[in-house]
Amino acid sequence: MTPRHRLRRRFTVLYGVMAVLSGVILLGIVFVLAQDLPPADAPAPAGAPPAGSGPMGVPPAVFLDFRADLVLVCGIALAIMAVLSLGLGWLYAGRMLRPVRQMTGRLQQISGSNVHERLALAGPRDEFTELGDTIDGLLARLEAALDGQKRFVANAAHELRTPLTVEHALIEEPLIDPDATVEAYRANFERLLAVNRQRGRLLESLLTLASSEHGRGPGGGPDHAEPVDLAAIVTRAIEDRTRPAELRGLRIKSSVRPARLVGDPALLARLVANLCDNAFHYNVAGGVIEVATRTDTGLAVLVVSNTGPVIPPDEVQRLFEPFQRLHRIADDDRHGLGLSIVRAIVAAHDGQLTASARPGGGLMVEIAFPSAEPADQLSGP
Repeated sequence: MTPRHRLRRRFTVLYGVMAVLSGVILLGIVFVLAQDLPPADAPAPAGAPPAGSGPMGVPPAVFLDFRADLVLVCGIALAIMAVLSLGLGWLYAGRMLRPVRQMTGRLQQISGSNVHERLALAGPRDEFTELGDTIDGLLARLEAALDGQKRFVANAAHELRTPLTVEHALIEEPLIDPDATVEAYRANFERLLAVNRQRGRLLESLLTLASSEHGRGPGGGPDHAEPVDLAAIVTRAIEDRTRPAELRGLRIKSSVRPARLVGDPALLARLVANLCDNAFHYNVAGGVIEVATRTDTGLAVLVVSNTGPVIPPDEVQRLFEPFQRLHRIADDDRHGLGLSIVRAIVAAHDGQLTASARPGGGLMVEIAFPSAEPADQLSGP
């Protein structure tokens, strides 16, 4: 018997044992009741039939033989029933496990090329159909993840191919020009260094995104976690960007209050930096950047909003996908990874991210993390 029939065999044995056990109990009851019948040499009670006649006028010897034959017949019937119960149990177990075999066969045929297929079990709602629906949901999530990975690889290849093309052109330009001067070589080398730094920032962003998405520890949080105050991180980020913002005519408004949580300080610092940089770069002259932190009902909340170009509401969620920008501009040194890194870091810290387009232009991002504040401080100012 092949291993694939192991569960069916167990069900068969279970059904057979239950049937035989029921038969044994029934045989025991018959045997006990038969013991209550009077023996052949028992004295006849008063008013009993004449001696020499058993129950219903049957002689005692004949009645005892009948009782013995009854027990024998019941034993033979029990043995036959045991064989029949095993056969019926085998058939019934196979019928019960048929949906499992069907699901197993369908799942063995699904691979990366046809992950769009589903089990789609028909019939009444029961445990098997619920299992099939759960597997279909898992396949749908797997398909979405694979599609996302394909888009990510394609976009990453495109973003990496652009600086390679520029580098090739800069290297080739002086080689095909017989009159190239030292100044031309120097200018091209400076441009090559700028392209190289841009590609380095792209690779660093890709590594950060990968570590954010796959850096969750056994407990569901980040691998490295310690008490962190978002207020301190935001304060440092604002100090680093105050002078550049003034040079661009931007104003930074802050409302920083303690907002403590348990997380990875490096990842949280990157999250705040990405949000502030996004608000800085995608803004307008004379615009405003607003940053606030607070503790609210057991949550450490961070809010970053900025003025800027009008964003269609249905485009907001797309901005948090890798390599997505509202308007793609060549050589703007922006790769569209900042907000996707933010989303990955929020997910690694079991936070909730809410983004919305401002009516007058710009974006507002609110992130809520599980707070690490003591219970008696959660209701404080």
